[in-house]
Amino acid sequence: MTEALRFLVIVLVLVGVRCASVDVDSKNKGKAKQTSKVHNEEEAVEFYNDFDKQFKFYCKRNSLAMWNYDTNITDFNLQRKLEATAAFAQFRKDSWKELMKYPWKDFSDPELKRKFQLSSVLGNAALSDHDFKRLDAIIIAMKTTYSKAKICSFQDSAKCDLSLEPELTELLKVSRDPEELRHIWIEWHRNSGEKVKEHYKEYVTLSNKAAKMNHFDNSAALWLSNYESDQFRDQIFELLNQLKPLYQQLHAYVRRHLRLKYGKEVVKAKGPIPAHLLGNMWAQTWGNIADFMLPYPERQSADVTSNMIKQGYTPVKIAMPAMFWEKSILEKPKDGRDIVCHATAWDFCDSMDFRIKQCTVVNQRHLNTAHHEMGHVQYYLQYKHQPSIFRKGANKGFHEAVGDVLALSVSTPKHMRAIGLLQEQVSAADKEAEREETINYLFSIALEKIAFLPSAYQMDLWRWDVFEGKTTPENYNCHWWKLAEQFQGIEPPVDRSEEDFDVASKYHVVANVPFIRYFVSFVIQFQFHKALCQAAGQLKNNAPLHECDIYKSAEAGNLLRSMLQLGSSKPWPEAMEILTGQRNMDITALREYFAPLEDWLRAENKRTGEFIGWEKSDK
Repeated sequence: MTEALRFLVIVLVLVGVRCASVDVDSKNKGKAKQTSKVHNEEEAVEFYNDFDKQFKFYCKRNSLAMWNYDTNITDFNLQRKLEATAAFAQFRKDSWKELMKYPWKDFSDPELKRKFQLSSVLGNAALSDHDFKRLDAIIIAMKTTYSKAKICSFQDSAKCDLSLEPELTELLKVSRDPEELRHIWIEWHRNSGEKVKEHYKEYVTLSNKAAKMNHFDNSAALWLSNYESDQFRDQIFELLNQLKPLYQQLHAYVRRHLRLKYGKEVVKAKGPIPAHLLGNMWAQTWGNIADFMLPYPERQSADVTSNMIKQGYTPVKIAMPAMFWEKSILEKPKDGRDIVCHATAWDFCDSMDFRIKQCTVVNQRHLNTAHHEMGHVQYYLQYKHQPSIFRKGANKGFHEAVGDVLALSVSTPKHMRAIGLLQEQVSAADKEAEREETINYLFSIALEKIAFLPSAYQMDLWRWDVFEGKTTPENYNCHWWKLAEQFQGIEPPVDRSEEDFDVASKYHVVANVPFIRYFVSFVIQFQFHKALCQAAGQLKNNAPLHECDIYKSAEAGNLLRSMLQLGSSKPWPEAMEILTGQRNMDITALREYFAPLEDWLRAENKRTGEFIGWEKSDK
């Protein structure tokens, strides 16, 4: 096995994967059969076992149809996808009607009660056949607009074939021409979000109708039910407030360097940051602009893209352990077909077929994305023995966190040196050089992690407000930019109006995917990381959290696996407690991880007299 391939197989090593099937019934051995249960509860067990078998059949058929469409967007595949989705929805609806006849709230078996509880929320399938098909068609239409959107080149107006992935994403990364970046931003938003506003209005109406048929007030309440807490929104807001001091220090430092790069006419000293200058179409992550603002530019960068290319990494080398990925798509097809390039991991509901779809480019970001998607697959593998209803993360944020936890280890300079992607350049005796390299590394991670959190909150806050009727179609866009200024401290590159619909230029919005899971993930992954580092013995003698590498630690792998195997069979606080000893989301581990950088940013911003925070935008 090459070192490069071994680099990706870390995902498997970290969690101590065993591909042998789990004896699900072993936990019941030795238990006397309970004969005192009510008849309905005994019938419920039989009903649910039969339901689970049928669910797997319809789920796999639906997943295959969705895969075929997402990897080859044609009218034929669309029709097959619509048919499979409708059949799956009808099966779930018919089963749901039967399931709701059982008095499951009075069941004595806690596992059976939880199965029925989770199954009692049907989602969009609760709609009438006509409304369900209409909602599905609307979502597909919005996704198709997004996936097929192309813009013309700034350099050559006759070249109009630039897609988001990989062309526009790469241009946003490498271009330092503010006019070109402005052009890309405007044209992408015009050709994606602006075109789906009418569809989105109808989507909101039907989504809320589905929520009410599931006995929720609106879709915001339905989405939030996944977190099983009435205080969840308040908890998230409090976590964001605890993050605010660090975010504002990072924002001020980045704004200063953008002003030095582009001038005070483009970037105001006290204003929000223009969104098109941050290296990302949605200004969510800022890592692509690290090259001209590293705290210590003379020190070696932790971005290993150039070394990956020199060493002959390919997308297959990055993301395809051969045991899993025969059927995965790892590069954008060169046969001209349209494909949904947004990276995703897939579970085909049969405990055997798992795939990744990613239009991979050989760079550090896609390496981390590959680990993120492999984390999803590891979760699939670890809970594949569970009943279908429990084959989910403890909450949706857990699923997103697992791969990122692995990436926190594999992206450390220590690990990169171990696998030959960074050169040894800092001697143990050179403490100042080591400190400077650490600040550079933490800064690069903060541009991805800390910069992201306000936008992750804002994206679902906007949708919650829409679902709850607080925001109407007449002020969709104005409210979006009000939140962007309030939480992210950004502004659009040009004046916007209600003719625009900028929020829908993001995949998750048009694809009906809640986004708060990523906020949860970015907080709890540091809690997970600290717990795994402690299990691996990496934090002895006050060793810093940001240097921990759990690579090949059996202790860390066993601890992580003990949580992953639960799936959603237990409420998420119980799953978290198994791994971390805590039952709540907590930002302490995140602040500990970035503490050296936060201290440095405070001192540097004070030295340069940078304004902390931002004044109101004039756009």
